[in-house]
Amino acid sequence: MSRRQLLIDVGNGRTKFGLATSEAILERREHATRELSPDAVRAVTQGWQFESAVICSVVPKAVPAFREVLGDQLIELRYDTPMGIGIRYPKPESIGPDRLANAVALAHMHGAPGIVIDFGTAVTFDILSADKFYIGGVIAPGLRLMTDYLHERTALLPRVDLREPTTAIGQSTEGAILAGAAIGYRGMVKGILEALKKELGGQKVSIVATGGDAEWIISGMGEDILTDPDLTLHGLRLVGNLRAPL
Repeated sequence: MSRRQLLIDVGNGRTKFGLATSEAILERREHATRELSPDAVRAVTQGWQFESAVICSVVPKAVPAFREVLGDQLIELRYDTPMGIGIRYPKPESIGPDRLANAVALAHMHGAPGIVIDFGTAVTFDILSADKFYIGGVIAPGLRLMTDYLHERTALLPRVDLREPTTAIGQSTEGAILAGAAIGYRGMVKGILEALKKELGGQKVSIVATGGDAEWIISGMGEDILTDPDLTLHGLRLVGNLRAPL
């Protein structure tokens, strides 16, 4: 049996777990991040056999539970972890580890130069140069953050379940919000991508999207953009491969 590793992507809302070989992700599980504890980690990973674990976390207070359970098996992805890519960025320690994992997956699976769009609580754009260096990115409000904010900060606007609007001209308050969310958000994404591609000098750029709303947003953009819901986990898998014993 090939060597197995546990992959852990700790997000603001949900934590994704993956059981992987060096080549593929075999199984996936999830857990609410705010409810993580050593016992929860043991319960989620029950029945999984692995030799090492790799974690990226945007919630620092969640990491001690994993350290307690996994001990020396755990590799914590940081800017100075061997990744197979370089970093050209003024303060590399400030780069979110999930963004580094995405850049690793982009470099090794899709090529450079490239851009990763990660649709989460925030939407992030991370850029890899032609010589496979992380060179920076863009952070904007996530889609649900924007629509929830409208509801929470106004007296009359409802919270809506996101879906494709039937028309651009909303025929109800809900329809107007859906049009703003879908059409407006895609316009923002297109505008950012256009500016990034221009700064990359007109080279052919690999673009990959991941995150909860990626499929829905990208499907209506008419752009040549791949979507991969497991991109961050693949980045962790690749980092783990670099640390594998000979």
